[in-house]
Amino acid sequence: MGSVAIVLAAGEGTRMKSVIPKVLHQLCDRPMLAYVLDTVTALAIDRTLVVLGFGADQVRASIDTAVDSVVQEEQLGTGHAVKTAARALRADEDQILVLPGDAPLITLDTLQRLLQAHRQGAAAATMLTAVLPDPAGYGRVVRDAGGELVRVVEESDADDVTRAIHEVNTSIYVFARKPLLGALERLDRSNTQSEYYLTDVIQILAGQGERVLAAQAGDALETLGINSRAQLAEAAALMRRRINRGWMDEGVTLEDPAMTYIGGLARIGRDTVIRPLTFIAGATVIGEGCLLGPSCRIQNSRIADGARVQESVLVECDIGENADVGPYASVRPGTVLGPGAKLGTFVEAKNTKVGRGSKVPHLSYMGDADIGENANVGAGSITCNYDGEKKHRTVIEDEAFIGSDTMLVAPVKIGRGAVTGAGSAITKDVPEGALGVERAQQKNISGWRPRRKKGEDERDNP
Repeated sequence: MGSVAIVLAAGEGTRMKSVIPKVLHQLCDRPMLAYVLDTVTALAIDRTLVVLGFGADQVRASIDTAVDSVVQEEQLGTGHAVKTAARALRADEDQILVLPGDAPLITLDTLQRLLQAHRQGAAAATMLTAVLPDPAGYGRVVRDAGGELVRVVEESDADDVTRAIHEVNTSIYVFARKPLLGALERLDRSNTQSEYYLTDVIQILAGQGERVLAAQAGDALETLGINSRAQLAEAAALMRRRINRGWMDEGVTLEDPAMTYIGGLARIGRDTVIRPLTFIAGATVIGEGCLLGPSCRIQNSRIADGARVQESVLVECDIGENADVGPYASVRPGTVLGPGAKLGTFVEAKNTKVGRGSKVPHLSYMGDADIGENANVGAGSITCNYDGEKKHRTVIEDEAFIGSDTMLVAPVKIGRGAVTGAGSAITKDVPEGALGVERAQQKNISGWRPRRKKGEDERDNP
């Protein structure tokens, strides 16, 4: 017997008021659909089939190529979506898990228990339910006097008595193939939404005497769907707490978890300390024993063991062991900071390599530069890397010393152990061990202050 998961991702999500397909809205730095697909993959289901609709090309581009998809050309309800997917079922796929693409908080454990209940009960259908303090917006689960599941009533079709029920449908089901296909053929659109409801399959199967079960989620919060921006924010807060708790359990210190934002793809080593208002996004990898924050944004970067980053922005860069960044540094794509190196206060670096032990301590811009080991760049120095048409590189070799307020007009090379005089505009290579100086001759004008004062007095008293 084969198994397949059908993930419903065709909806526009009208309450989101967005041109972005609902399932692609970001939750902790990832599309909500990505969390659902990751959980399904961890289930070891034989195949995953995503139903696309609104923004089909965008959604298809976001999913793994190993995941199959079908397109629901008209969005006529969840029953119609599953019917569309059913045409793509393979002959051996007898166990069918159906779940929405907008339920990113659902856990592997809950889905495993749902599948187990379905198998052990030899059911035609097993539905995951949850008990919510406020069930508004959800379909209500109606049971008979013996507690057996009878049907699901959508809120728009429910009377006051049914609306008072707190057990709700989570839109997550497991079906046996043959009963499902038969029930799908009997669906109609005689409801307030004029849609084919997948929930009606439950009533059809129960009415036929098929075995229909309900498994209740242990934590109702993980079953929450997302239909609005407010619900997206609520789900993001729950996911953030889950992610942060997971990293603390792995030996990472978060000084204020409520003020720490870690994306779903980040990886962090133990004994790293993260201070408040730190944002870690994308496929960022952080080593052990690092100190990050406060007030950092780190995206798609690698930070090696023992590095320290405070009050800085890092994007697509590589920070070496025991290196120092900040405060108030901007480390832009392509920058590689060697072990023990430093980019200090108000320093910007772009596409620059800084060698082991080298320092750019403050108030400098290093763009398209190669800096060797144990070099020092004085305050206020910049590489003039762009001539209006092309970018050019600056090379600063090992143990060079760049005097404060030096302009390095690329392409230019400062040799090993060479020095530039403060305030110089260096346009030619400086040989190894040499001093490069470019300054206009200083001129002192004697008696300037009294003469200037006399002129001011004359203007004031014409």
